[in-house]
Amino acid sequence: MSGIITNDSVYQTDALIAEDIDAYLDVHQHKTMLRFITCGSVDDGKSTLIGRLLYDSKMIFEDQLAALEADSKRVGTQGQEIDFALLVDGLAAEREQGITIDVAYRFFATEKRKFIVADTPGHEQYTRNMVTGASTADLAVILIDARKGILTQTRRHSYLAHLIGIRNIVLAVNKMDLVDYDQAVFDKIVADYTEFANSIGITAFTPMPISGFKGDNITGPSENTPWYTGPALIEHLETVEVNSAVDADKPFRMPVQWVNRPNLDFRGFSGLIATGTVKPGDAIRVLPSGKTSTVSRIVTMDGDLDQAVAGQSVTLCFADEIDCSRGDVIALADNPPQAADQFEATIVWMADEEMLPSRSYWLKIGTQMVTATIQQPKYQVNVNTMEHLAAKTLDLNAIGVANLSTDKQIVFEPYAQNRTLGGFILIDKISNATVAAGMLHFSLRRAQNVHWQATDVSREFHAGLKNQKPAVLWFTGLSGAGKSTIANLVEKKLARMNRHTFLLDGDNVRHGLNKDLGFTDADRVENIRRVGEVAKLMTDAGLIVITAFISPFRSERDMVRQMMQPGEFIEVHIDTPLADAEARDVKGLYKKARSGELKNFTGIDSPYETPLDPEIRVDTVAMTAEEAADAIVARLIP
Repeated sequence: MSGIITNDSVYQTDALIAEDIDAYLDVHQHKTMLRFITCGSVDDGKSTLIGRLLYDSKMIFEDQLAALEADSKRVGTQGQEIDFALLVDGLAAEREQGITIDVAYRFFATEKRKFIVADTPGHEQYTRNMVTGASTADLAVILIDARKGILTQTRRHSYLAHLIGIRNIVLAVNKMDLVDYDQAVFDKIVADYTEFANSIGITAFTPMPISGFKGDNITGPSENTPWYTGPALIEHLETVEVNSAVDADKPFRMPVQWVNRPNLDFRGFSGLIATGTVKPGDAIRVLPSGKTSTVSRIVTMDGDLDQAVAGQSVTLCFADEIDCSRGDVIALADNPPQAADQFEATIVWMADEEMLPSRSYWLKIGTQMVTATIQQPKYQVNVNTMEHLAAKTLDLNAIGVANLSTDKQIVFEPYAQNRTLGGFILIDKISNATVAAGMLHFSLRRAQNVHWQATDVSREFHAGLKNQKPAVLWFTGLSGAGKSTIANLVEKKLARMNRHTFLLDGDNVRHGLNKDLGFTDADRVENIRRVGEVAKLMTDAGLIVITAFISPFRSERDMVRQMMQPGEFIEVHIDTPLADAEARDVKGLYKKARSGELKNFTGIDSPYETPLDPEIRVDTVAMTAEEAADAIVARLIP
């Protein structure tokens, strides 16, 4: 039975628990843990396989365990057999109710090892959930229905598993009972998969003919496949090397999660060791600051350790008082990771809304959180042919390669070397939804070649010469709302007050700086990014900048706000109802949009996201343009 927990061993374990709970916990605690994922196409048998593993390992759900304990208190009996069909039906019911649309994690154990298996949906629209489950897995069981062979999702999940860094892959050709255990069918599928695997860089995998429903080659050799001489699934899962063992041989890296200072006599830095080992006396370096010290103590809840390894959560104390905080990375002093702010990365897009190049997203990598922008993809990957396809953006479940930049340097290593410091997620700044997962390849050379050049004449000196405080008056609203009219009046009034200003108008900018941009969502984002950078340079020169742009997306308006010094960005919402703006239609744009001649027009077939809390709101129905301009100037210069 390859170490599977049998009835006898269950009751022996129960006896050990009753006699010496500490001994049992010690034995159980020191078992290794393997995390693996089951994946593949819809109805390839993932839930059935997991049901078989749970059933054969006699690890049952809490309500079933309670019923079993209530029956004869499990003393002197052979217990109560759990109906496998009932267990599988329960898993199927969960799937029908949408539960496994998210990632469902199951726990079971054998005498040799503990396991956490991630059951993910096979539907293409839930590929993001497969990525979630695979991100922490040591091994992937890729199921194939023996009757159907290799499908698109087989290729997609294989590609993603390899991309995410899973090197232990089991090709489980399932439902062999439905093809009469035909070796020729199995050999043909393995040959086809080998050809595909070689094309994406998978150099080794373990093929197995199984039946999750019948139990063939799950816990031991099956009489129905005498031609198969490889290991049973459980035997393979028990002996395969786990990531933590591999990670322990890599250089020491620990992202800092929090600073522990319960009193003035203790200061420690807590986190999960990503790779390597550490001992008291080791010389370390804190990044990105580069400060160095030595480890004086390794503290845990169970006392100090002589050594800590990858996968352990510990608190490190240093011999010196050096600056270290959440988001920093502690590494070996003589072998630190890199820090950069521009990268090439593979991105798996997980959101229903397409990726918008130049939009700002939160990027979370390890314990670091920074702002990141993505450039137009270099290419998108066709998972069926492995072709590199031209792409302007990425939509749901698309996989592409693109450059990205962050607003400050982050500590990283290529994902192929370190999953913790190379893997990241992107988070939408407005909704806080995770929109993508990614893997860093390398930093861009220009990140090291381009440095900020300090100048002697400061922005404060520029502003002092002009006797004013720099500011950005950011006018936003629908086309025809009156932005340009009111902005022009504001600039005239400020000029009469001897204020130094510059007006950036949406139409005017598109004649020069942004004449290469259209009106798609992606182009609108880039339009505002460029204008924001120009406005920032002008405030550095001490100017009061007035902008008149529809700027339909809150995310981009917030991006520009974050570029500016605190208090310098003043959002002015020119609030005009769509019906009033359309009635004016000075440029005839609404008429063209309604007739279909003008696509992606804000308010008609492209959205406008109203400011939630603007510094100034102008109701053009209740006041004239002159009155609005007076109110804005009074707010700017009391």
